[in-house]
Amino acid sequence: MIIEEKNGNVYLKEVANFDLAQTFDCGQCFRFNRTDDGGFCGVAFGKYIKLNSINDEIVFYNTTAAELESRWIPFFDLERDYGKIIDSFSFDDHLTTAAKSGSGIRILAQDPWETLVSFIISQNNNIPRIKKIIESLCQLCGDKIDENIYSFPSPERILSLGVEGLSPIKSGFRAKYIIDAAEKVSSGAIVLDELKGIDEAVAREKLKTIKGVGDKVASCVMLFGLGYLGSFPIDVWVKRVLEKYYPSDFDPSVFGEYAGIAQQYLFFYERG
Repeated sequence: MIIEEKNGNVYLKEVANFDLAQTFDCGQCFRFNRTDDGGFCGVAFGKYIKLNSINDEIVFYNTTAAELESRWIPFFDLERDYGKIIDSFSFDDHLTTAAKSGSGIRILAQDPWETLVSFIISQNNNIPRIKKIIESLCQLCGDKIDENIYSFPSPERILSLGVEGLSPIKSGFRAKYIIDAAEKVSSGAIVLDELKGIDEAVAREKLKTIKGVGDKVASCVMLFGLGYLGSFPIDVWVKRVLEKYYPSDFDPSVFGEYAGIAQQYLFFYERG
């Protein structure tokens, strides 16, 4: 991996297994969108970023080399050898096919609070509507970063609105779950960072004390926000994959410490 800063942009070269479209379009995050020039832009950790893939380089348009190293390389999990992980799945023919199809996916290290609320909103919802609700929430009570660009709001900011105050974002039954999550996190009943690296079952059960958080949402938060790469969320698409290609008693833990990455390959491949 080579970092080069020139003309006000930062260029990342010689990075294997990193495709922007696959990474942003595999259902793990909701605040990045395609730009007119084929790149992507979005907000993470209160910072707006625009990037594109040009001639086998990833170009970051509004950051510095130092910030790339401290913020964006960890965010995109670029120091992990995904090629080696794909090789470790060679014992499973279907997963091998799926991994080759989505070999550019990286698991983003997202903010745990934003991930929690985002996947509460994702319940019984489609991606365009999830994105719309999240963006409405950010505009309603996030901090303004730039013209029409807002940060993800803090638990305290959301809690201060109450269920009725969330009515403009049209989140429906999910509003009461969002407020319960905000109350538990802001009060310290749940400290999300303290759930990192502990026993997986303990972390999952703690998350499930939040109203509206079941196994699927908890597993998503653990995989995409807390760094549990062995967490294997099962949604409609993944359930369809398991029923189609694996026996009824199949245990995803056979995929090992990177079962969550396997899940993303399977999800991406089946959804097409």
